[in-house]
Amino acid sequence: MPAISKDLQEEREKVNFNIEEFTNWFYGGIEKVEKKRSLEKLLLSDPDLNLSLDTSYLSYKEQYEEAIRRSTITYRKVIDLLKKTGGNQIKAGAVLEVLRSCMIGCINKEGDPLMLQFTMFLFMMFKLTNDEQKAEWLPKVLNCNILGTYAQTELGHGTNVRGLETTATYDPITKEFIINTPSLSAYKFWPGNMGHTVNYAVVLAQLYTKGQCYGIQPFIVPIRDLETHKPLPGITVGDIGNKMGYMTMNNGYLAFNNVRIPFKNLLMRNAKMLEDGTFIKPKISVLNYGAMSSMRNSILNDTAMMMSRAATIATRYSLVRRQSPINPNDPEPKIIEHKTQQYKVFVPLAKAIIYRIVSSYLDELFTQIQQESSSGNFDRLNELHALNCGLKAVMSEEGTKAIELCRLACGGHGYLKSAGFDSIYRLCTAAQTGEGENTVMHLQTARYLMKTFTKARNGEKLTEGVAYLSEFINLNGRRLIFDDSIRGILRAIQTAAASKIVIAWKHIEERKKNFTAEEAASYTGIELTRASELHCHTCLLQIAIVEIEKAIGKVSRALGEVLRNVLELYAVDTILKLSGDVLLFVNMTAEDVEKLQKRLENSLQFFRSTAIGIVDGFDFSDQILDSTLGAYDGNVYENLFAATKKSTLNDEEVNKSFHLYLKPFMKANL
Repeated sequence: MPAISKDLQEEREKVNFNIEEFTNWFYGGIEKVEKKRSLEKLLLSDPDLNLSLDTSYLSYKEQYEEAIRRSTITYRKVIDLLKKTGGNQIKAGAVLEVLRSCMIGCINKEGDPLMLQFTMFLFMMFKLTNDEQKAEWLPKVLNCNILGTYAQTELGHGTNVRGLETTATYDPITKEFIINTPSLSAYKFWPGNMGHTVNYAVVLAQLYTKGQCYGIQPFIVPIRDLETHKPLPGITVGDIGNKMGYMTMNNGYLAFNNVRIPFKNLLMRNAKMLEDGTFIKPKISVLNYGAMSSMRNSILNDTAMMMSRAATIATRYSLVRRQSPINPNDPEPKIIEHKTQQYKVFVPLAKAIIYRIVSSYLDELFTQIQQESSSGNFDRLNELHALNCGLKAVMSEEGTKAIELCRLACGGHGYLKSAGFDSIYRLCTAAQTGEGENTVMHLQTARYLMKTFTKARNGEKLTEGVAYLSEFINLNGRRLIFDDSIRGILRAIQTAAASKIVIAWKHIEERKKNFTAEEAASYTGIELTRASELHCHTCLLQIAIVEIEKAIGKVSRALGEVLRNVLELYAVDTILKLSGDVLLFVNMTAEDVEKLQKRLENSLQFFRSTAIGIVDGFDFSDQILDSTLGAYDGNVYENLFAATKKSTLNDEEVNKSFHLYLKPFMKANL
């Protein structure tokens, strides 16, 4: 192992909290950390993966083929690991979380061409099949005897699920469903892994039986021959082409021409159908959208971890890079000594930790509500859906900004592919439209908020996350006096959010006098979106306060101070950024704002001595971080120059283009 940079070594010696304790807290306990490390070692130590190969120099086709090769090597091990969990979904989830980290980090940075097998497709087998279907399909999926994906999005429809055009018409004589793509806009378009990888898909289609449409239902449909891998009769399938990112995700298109599937291929955990064609509606239609909620939860965790990686790179680089003396005659300082640099690096660092806390909280909430739903209690499904949609929108947008800010903090070197920002930035920004475009997600959250405010006006009891609406009503128009405690900051943001919600609600009610309810909501869309954004910021801070206060009671005093400062920086930065809205509705003075700015600067200074311990505590191996700027040894310039050797242009001193084009060009006018 190369010698550690003197600058980084000095920084590490100043850390005054136990880094391993932070790691254990961040990942949820000693056992989980040990499991994470052992799984990473198992998955990444295989020499057959050839991880030293820089796939960015390969062609599009070669990148896909190499990704398939690496994925099959990795998933052979994953299958064995999943079998050892004995069907325990929590243990299986832990395995898959480490798998995703390894895939995104270094195995297939441009997307895992088998990812959907153990995310959406597997989720469907668990949650949308009845007992008989589960017995038939689940073992095949877990053993990878069949490879599948989830086909919802179409060329003409994405977020509007009800508008999907693919049809599934029941034939009671043959007891089969006939799947058809009635138009070009009905082509399934974008499903991951579908182009040339999978042979099955869970397809969402409009169900027709007895001459009536019963809306969107899920069907499991074979699309390629298991032996030859050729498309089955009536199936048109392929890759959609190059993208900004996720180059090896193998997103595909899919169309059906009178494709017949057996009656049993309608997934019937929720909706039921009899062989005579009688359809029995589910108790609650939102149940079929569980896969989307599950995938959005994964996006939130991925976002937090990608932000953590970006913050690690920017922090380590900032602690060894020296430039621009603060006083003209002084030596060049580490760039982290500049307050502007601290802001660019430490705010994303704090936000990454908060987002990890929130994503873990949502995972637990999702599990709880799924268990409640299994017992017939659907009371909190709408709340979960609204929270899931809104936070996916805010966290993916803020995460993308944070990663870009970290890249900018590394100057020109941050633009190099070897710096490690490019793939995580592109993966994170894709989440702003993946699994629901962000504005539409906010509008779904806002719809829930409008209904909830109506309940608050009627005096109904609200759940904890929206109880502030009732408190706002009780103010009877009085302006809140600003209190600069952490919970006071939360109340100020809640007041701004509640005010925006009320304004949007009033404008909808006014517009209903001249327009339909749907038109009124559409015309109020900008206000609804802002109301959702502010509400989501209250949720993020509220969850963070509760979870960090819990953690402080369990960890050492030194680590508790670190976590308290993480919350301080996040809360103060959030209210300063939202001050334009807060000042409209809260008695907050210029002096209050000045004090908050001073607190932010003090918090940044606290981070100055703890940041290296925090990013080391994220426990990213150099393999997963894959960054010349953020390697553990801190030897930035040596690592940067070593990376130039991988450029295929440097394989020869003189490229043939010189003799073919440059030399004739230079001599043409002699």
